[in-house]
Amino acid sequence: MPLLRTSLLSAEPRGVLESLDELFALAHAMEQEAANRYDALAGDMRGQGKDDLADVFTQLAAAEREHVDSVAQWSQSRRGKSPDPALVRWEAPEPLDPETAAEVKTSRLMTPYRALAMAVRNEERAFAFWSYLAAYSHDPEVKKASEAMAKEELGHVATLRKERRRAYHRQHERDSAEASAAPQPPIDARRLERRLVAQLGELEQRLSGPAAVRARDIRQQTVEMADAAAGLGGFPATMEHKSPLEIAEALVDGYLDGAERSSDAAHLERLQQLAERAITRLAWLRSLAAE
Repeated sequence: MPLLRTSLLSAEPRGVLESLDELFALAHAMEQEAANRYDALAGDMRGQGKDDLADVFTQLAAAEREHVDSVAQWSQSRRGKSPDPALVRWEAPEPLDPETAAEVKTSRLMTPYRALAMAVRNEERAFAFWSYLAAYSHDPEVKKASEAMAKEELGHVATLRKERRRAYHRQHERDSAEASAAPQPPIDARRLERRLVAQLGELEQRLSGPAAVRARDIRQQTVEMADAAAGLGGFPATMEHKSPLEIAEALVDGYLDGAERSSDAAHLERLQQLAERAITRLAWLRSLAAE
């Protein structure tokens, strides 16, 4: 099986589609669920006063509703009827997994760029899903239609990638303007990691039992990460004054964004390893904050 399919799907589909009617029903349900999720996130962001993010999710929901209509029209043209929800036999991959949705709602550093990056990953998972079904389908018509769905999802990925690049450039321009107006030059990831080391030391002193032990382990890992992060990224100097959670989140973004743009294999591996450890650290800090 191609690596793309296995790496993007957390689990293989529970079976294969037996008919076009079943395919249209599943595709329709997937697109509708995605629209509902994005609508809900738009409402959450609007309620938090994050209008720029609300606008992004509103646009994503509108795009998914267009996909819903497209599947319905395709079903009418091929089968002469609308998709039947009763034909959905097993759950498809969630358009937005619960952890990602929770991150959107609670993140203090969520931006339109990051929101679009999540949407790209969701569409890539849908592409992998339909590619898998096309590869293992027994019915030639279902196989062809699954391939068409995969191709459609790939088109969605390309469109969202363009929007993500625009959002990145807009964000970069804003960050550059803020940096030029500030008296201090940007700092690298090592300096930010070292600031987090100090904060984790203070946090460890306030904890007890297993939590304190875990804080000590995380702090030691952060010391090691600081040594490996020299010269990486460019963060506003004001980030040093943020909370441990915000700093940890910024570092995750910095490593992931750097990895996405890297074309050097060794540099990419270095960033990916840092990102993996930073994500684990961020998850622990979030769980601590929740408690």
